[in-house]
Amino acid sequence: MSETVASQDEVGEAGAAAEDAPRAERSSEDQLVREGDIAGDYLERLLDILDFDGDIDLDVEAGRAVVSVDGGKDLEKLVGARGDVLEALQELTRLAVQQSTGSRNRLMLDVAGWRSQRRSELTDLGRQAAEEAKDTGRSQKLRPMTPFERKIVHDAVANVGGVRSESEGEEPRRRVVVHPEG
Repeated sequence: MSETVASQDEVGEAGAAAEDAPRAERSSEDQLVREGDIAGDYLERLLDILDFDGDIDLDVEAGRAVVSVDGGKDLEKLVGARGDVLEALQELTRLAVQQSTGSRNRLMLDVAGWRSQRRSELTDLGRQAAEEAKDTGRSQKLRPMTPFERKIVHDAVANVGGVRSESEGEEPRRRVVVHPEG
């Protein structure tokens, strides 16, 4: 009888562990939703101060809160040249979330669809550089990019056979170099 009790206890512990896994995922997603809400409130106050129109959309993608601001014609001012204002605004928003939650976050901010459009452009650039390196046998050095931009280019290059990529240089002049293999 004690053997049966022991196995029921083991089953109970295994079942509890199995229940904890989805609960942990839910808890993690709940935390990301909370981060998105805090960021949305912060950005809404900022838009009010600036008297800019914009709709705020909150989402969770790839284990991070994603906040998008769309709609107003003035929003391009929040992107800046090559996204530098957007990068600064994203960092300020991350700090506001961190101050509220007490923990670091990986929140991603997009304004006026700039990041999604840029992602498409950089994917094409990475693919073209990879094909050029493969066809000519010569390494291709791209212009300096932000970490966000470099990651997209590295991902695009990784999808092309016969080439590899690496980052070189120091911030803010760090760039992707695409090398032919072999």
